[in-house]
Amino acid sequence: MKINIKKYGIIAILLTVIFLAGTITTSSGVFASSPQQLYEQVWKLINSKYVDYTNNHQDWKRWKNKYDKVIKTDEDAYIAIQTMLASLNDPYTKFLDPKEFAEETSSIKGSLKGIGVQIGLRDGKLLIIAPIEDTPGEKAGLLAEDEILEIDGQSTKGITIDKAADRIRGEEGTCVKLLIKRKNQPNKEYVIKRAEIELKSVSTKIPENTKLDDCVGYIRLSSFISKNATTEFEQALNLYKNKKGYIIDLRSNPGGLLSNAILISDMFLDGGIIVSTVDRDGYKETTRATRKYVTDKPIVILINKGSASASEIFSGAMKDNKRALLVGENTFGKGLVQEVNKLMGGSGANITIQKYLTPNGTDINKKGIAPDVTVELTEDNIKNKDDVQLKKANELLVKMINREAVASK
Repeated sequence: MKINIKKYGIIAILLTVIFLAGTITTSSGVFASSPQQLYEQVWKLINSKYVDYTNNHQDWKRWKNKYDKVIKTDEDAYIAIQTMLASLNDPYTKFLDPKEFAEETSSIKGSLKGIGVQIGLRDGKLLIIAPIEDTPGEKAGLLAEDEILEIDGQSTKGITIDKAADRIRGEEGTCVKLLIKRKNQPNKEYVIKRAEIELKSVSTKIPENTKLDDCVGYIRLSSFISKNATTEFEQALNLYKNKKGYIIDLRSNPGGLLSNAILISDMFLDGGIIVSTVDRDGYKETTRATRKYVTDKPIVILINKGSASASEIFSGAMKDNKRALLVGENTFGKGLVQEVNKLMGGSGANITIQKYLTPNGTDINKKGIAPDVTVELTEDNIKNKDDVQLKKANELLVKMINREAVASK
């Protein structure tokens, strides 16, 4: 199986908070030896790899020598690079200084410090994509699509994701104050204490007030970020080897390692396409399942508006190959691939280099994936801990199990 990843990839640029970016691959890059060469290296990467060959309808050559007489220090280079990349109008193509790049790398190892939410920009608004399970952000009550109006009393109007992350992050044990706007509710201020967050990807704990049939195995996959996600997922399957079907809960899963999405898809697919990527020149690369699947038991996948990128790769592969039934709400719609390039002095650049397509050739960017069965989770459902989506998934999966039992007789 060919995996479009050289070392590691992440969907989120994980600073102290996590924000949604896109499925990411990495490149070690060529080290520069001066601030000016660092700037030139990033210019060349965009010129040769950026997914939009028009570079946001501009002549990219205008940036090549723009700061030749200005860049003297590393900080000069950082500012010049950030200004140059901002012209692309792509919040996911970005420069990371050494501290930010180190934090991003540490997230792959399975832990980070912050409040545990994914943030992103949509139509100029700073939104929470999803809180990470069992983190300060989730425990405080933050929800997907909450708009962050202020951070510690400062407006987020016109803010970049980088600056927002920089304001939210801080020392473990300190607090951050967020003013949140939620649909049909008055604005509310949240004071949240920062903590070290363990990025455990898989849980088999069934949510409160929900009883599943004995024949059903429940696997909650909260992210594809950690390098341990695939191993944790396979262990959960082994735990449930005597079950007759599985509910895989991808709700509010922002994505993560492209390799994890491919490997977990491969556990269920007997051949077929998992995902395709298309670069700036229209070159299409297709990844197929290896026919070495782990189980052919019935599957129901839970999705919602916080399910993104690698979650959409997995759920799209399962849906298009008719391997699973999708239940819940339309997904986020993040179909871009970023490459992480390691640069001089420990800094890095994340560059959008491809878009991805589901097995049927569908571009889901900004559109998302529609469930086969739509079930909305209301504020009252959340307040009363009435997981109507999970209940529906259980009901449908039991019917699938029973149909399969009858067909096998």
